Amino acid sequence: MTDEGKLILAGAHRIIKELDELQAAIDNHHNKISGKLKILAPLGFGRKYIAPLLGRYMSSHPHLEVELTLSDAPDWFSFNQWDLVIYIGNLKDSSMRCIKLASNQRFLCAAPAYLERYSMPTTPSELQQHVCIALRENNEDVTLWNFQQNKKNISIRIQPQYSSNEGATVKEWALSGLGIAMRSEWDVAAYFRNGELIQILPSYQLPNADIVILTSENSTKRSAKIEKFTQLLQEAFLHTPWNTDE
Repeated sequence: MTDEGKLILAGAHRIIKELDELQAAIDNHHNKISGKLKILAPLGFGRKYIAPLLGRYMSSHPHLEVELTLSDAPDWFSFNQWDLVIYIGNLKDSSMRCIKLASNQRFLCAAPAYLERYSMPTTPSELQQHVCIALRENNEDVTLWNFQQNKKNISIRIQPQYSSNEGATVKEWALSGLGIAMRSEWDVAAYFRNGELIQILPSYQLPNADIVILTSENSTKRSAKIEKFTQLLQEAFLHTPWNTDE
């Protein structure tokens, strides 16, 4: 898309947003949750956690229309077209207002079958002799894995034999014993507990990928439909569901 096209698109999104805000103001005056709620969320996390919460929210507010977009490669230029963005990882746009939803560690992991064939790496540099699985997301450099130990930063350049833009695929490859993958705590905690995956290099820390809500509006300007769903999200993740035995 040309620069002129991007400007036109941004202007159109702004006009639509202003119309939605006008409708929201009318609904707020009548104490009514209605209109369209547009949410952007990561593929796997959105499917597992956000979609069910939206279903609950809609059942309580039948006049509401929900539009959920799931993507692991969001377009930062068009973030303002959504009412709320659920984001995992390092932020690239400080202009968005950020509400932390939950802490989320990243881990390297592999299946027991893989470790039986190739042995357990003991240092990050040994990863260069292993089969690595990479997730392409947020336009990050998937070949650079960063670690910290005793406040010392270590960066290792890997050559992933497998890569995908979909986290569930990366996890399934790891579960199948194909290699070592980097995954979020929310996605693999249950597999650590049941032994299907084993944490690699547990004495090294990877950068956290906290789960946050992004919005262009502050709490005093958010419409009732956005504010109420934000509250529902915060309540749902007050005790992170992936740290239970369920």
